[in-house]
Amino acid sequence: MEKIYFIGINGIGMSGLAKIMKCKGYEVLGADICRNYVTEDLLSMGITVYDEHNEENVKGVDFVVASTAIKETNPEYSYAINNGIKILKRGELLAKLLNNETGIAIAGTHGKTTTSSMMSAVMLKKDPTIVVGGILPEIQSNAKPGMSEYFIAEADESDNSFLYMKPKYCVVTNIDADHLDVHGTLENIKKSFIKFISNTQNEALVCADCNNIRSILKDIPEAEKIITYSIKDEKADIYAKNIRVEDRKTIFTVVINGEDKGEYVLNIPGDHNIQNSLPVIYMALEFGVSANEIKEALLKFKGSKRRYDVLFDKNIENGYGNKTKRVRIVDDYAHHPTEIKATLKAIKGIDNSRLVAIFQPHRYSRVHFLLDEFKDAFTNVDKVILLPIYAAGEKNEFNISSEVLKEHINHSNIEVMNDWKDIKKYVSKVKKDSTYIFMGAGDISTLAHQIAEELDEIEE
Repeated sequence: MEKIYFIGINGIGMSGLAKIMKCKGYEVLGADICRNYVTEDLLSMGITVYDEHNEENVKGVDFVVASTAIKETNPEYSYAINNGIKILKRGELLAKLLNNETGIAIAGTHGKTTTSSMMSAVMLKKDPTIVVGGILPEIQSNAKPGMSEYFIAEADESDNSFLYMKPKYCVVTNIDADHLDVHGTLENIKKSFIKFISNTQNEALVCADCNNIRSILKDIPEAEKIITYSIKDEKADIYAKNIRVEDRKTIFTVVINGEDKGEYVLNIPGDHNIQNSLPVIYMALEFGVSANEIKEALLKFKGSKRRYDVLFDKNIENGYGNKTKRVRIVDDYAHHPTEIKATLKAIKGIDNSRLVAIFQPHRYSRVHFLLDEFKDAFTNVDKVILLPIYAAGEKNEFNISSEVLKEHINHSNIEVMNDWKDIKKYVSKVKKDSTYIFMGAGDISTLAHQIAEELDEIEE
């Protein structure tokens, strides 16, 4: 039995691959200095997880898998290099698995986790292999081995590892400026997406509502494989019309190649999620899932973990005259200005209560490069609270801080809170019906869960 070692095994992408390889019959080991909600999952499958990186851990393994975040100074990585152990990038291993199947690769600067999770939920009856960047409630995991030909996975543009992929089908949700510390410019990101779409063998479904996507379509060599989807342009191959919100549900009619395919209903808010659903509906119909099965799956779909994840939604006493107020705690992964703006707009579309955004900026480099784009990201909220920047292993080479970010955001009610205790105290003193959305890709989710649990105890 071959031994595979994952450096940084608790990462959402790494852990998913580790689970798949374990199910394929490999002996799987790995290390990570941070334990999280996937660690117990790995241990329960018989996967060995070390809590420190040590060259002793790697001795005797057949090959090593590492993400681009792992530096060559890592003792396990350097041992593998010095001892001739084969090293694969995470994206390289994922591509090897996907390229041998009917691969469906979901790419885009924003929305790929929600779209790949939605695709997985709708396609479950086809028994696909799944590797996504979030915990999908339908399978209670971020990965599932399947017995069919279908392989659904996220395609990661952050380090260009999606260029290893040669999927049969792909979806591109959008193209935006991000990870500029790696790519340098938006033009370089566009070039990468051109290569990714060109690598797709059968059909590439792209969102025509994104200006950056439209700008590259002329550069795709095989234009006939491009299928467009839209919520704005009725000339698109797939589009949504008659969009409306009723009782916190989004209802819309789908038209494919001029043919009315009926009404669909989503339980997650926002125009961006209607967009995300269109390629899912199209592909599922193409792969033989019935319209009724698709409608049922979409209606049940609540999103993946940390994507508009409602942790608490109850009436509590507000401490002011013993009156009760409706309080909603939402946990969301949005950390790029475009994602933040879309998410907050979506919530405002279904929720007229007071909306407070509690945001933990992610990476000094991202805040530095996108500082101007944060300017109008929070226009749909009543109050903004900024936490200190989550470093994610970066050094602050840009002299950037949440205080600097605060000065660039257009909002009259904004403050920086450095201590989680202050935020807990602030939420506990709610005066009116309020929704608190905790946003960011760092450890802010832990804070959101803590507050939800404490409110639950008060409510009980």
